Amino acid sequence: MKQTIFRDLTKSMLFVVLIVCLMTSCSKKEVNYYRLQGNVFGTTFQIQYADASENNYNQAITLLFDQMNNSLSTYHPNSLISQLNKDSSELMVDDNFIAVFKLSKKVYESTDGYFDPTVGKMVNAWGFGYQESSKILTNQEVDSLMQYVGFDKVVLDERTVVKKNPDVVFDFNAVAKGYGVDLVALFLEQKGVKDYLVEIGGEIRAKGKNKRNQFWSIGIEEPNFDGSRSLQKVVRLEHESIATSGNYRKYRIDSVTGEKIAHTFNPKRGIPAKTDLLSVSIISSLSCGEIDAYATAFMAMGYKKARKLADNHKEMKVYFIYLDQDEIKTDATPNLKFVETL
Repeated sequence: MKQTIFRDLTKSMLFVVLIVCLMTSCSKKEVNYYRLQGNVFGTTFQIQYADASENNYNQAITLLFDQMNNSLSTYHPNSLISQLNKDSSELMVDDNFIAVFKLSKKVYESTDGYFDPTVGKMVNAWGFGYQESSKILTNQEVDSLMQYVGFDKVVLDERTVVKKNPDVVFDFNAVAKGYGVDLVALFLEQKGVKDYLVEIGGEIRAKGKNKRNQFWSIGIEEPNFDGSRSLQKVVRLEHESIATSGNYRKYRIDSVTGEKIAHTFNPKRGIPAKTDLLSVSIISSLSCGEIDAYATAFMAMGYKKARKLADNHKEMKVYFIYLDQDEIKTDATPNLKFVETL
């Protein structure tokens, strides 16, 4: 499939551990299980769904992805977000932009600004955006760029986004994959699909059951620094989403100090987040886009603050992997249950 891209700010520490091709309905009629896969938003995707009517939605889903790119991709020079970032203090936007804007504002307010999609200028300056850079910013340079960061500097007036500061730069990469998952899931449900799994870059939403008449099983990865991949825990999704954010794969090295510079940003300080968290996985019946944003915010704020916030959101089941005096430790909210065996 031909797709333009966002660039992979990979948070895909997830494995889909039960891949099935067929399932049996209550009427014993054989139901085809379709599997679509490819590349989108700078990462990979896979979609599985059962459809007794033998509908192949590949073309329709490709159109959904194209519409998202045309709205939200900073790597698409003619997209709405690119126009707003480069040429406009205000711009009329489409439904996708409005939905992501409102979702982002909600999480921005709930996390006290630890999730903020106006960090685009800062992300580019540190070399993690659509503009390449290997520079290490000085404190003075960080301070000068912070004037362009803050979701309170932008307003949605009906269908028009207004930037109070014209140099504010949007970057929705931390929510785009989750939102894309939601778009596909909603499309399938509108078509009457009752059993599906949608995954983009490790962000997942699943509904119904698989061939074994079980809820979809998903594996959470060990934080292996050598690049290898292994499972640490397995969970089952019961009409839920799962999103994971982590810093141990996506980073660059300071050529002078040799220090790892992580891609997750602390928007309150304007620097890459230096926290004790290695990864955060959130499972919830909330939209995948919303928990995608929360996972990013948790990474930015660190284990103690994130754990406290998670306790206040009973609708989320959260699994933390963190460092405590150079020792890797794990913690989970009480409502999170793991699958012992597949």
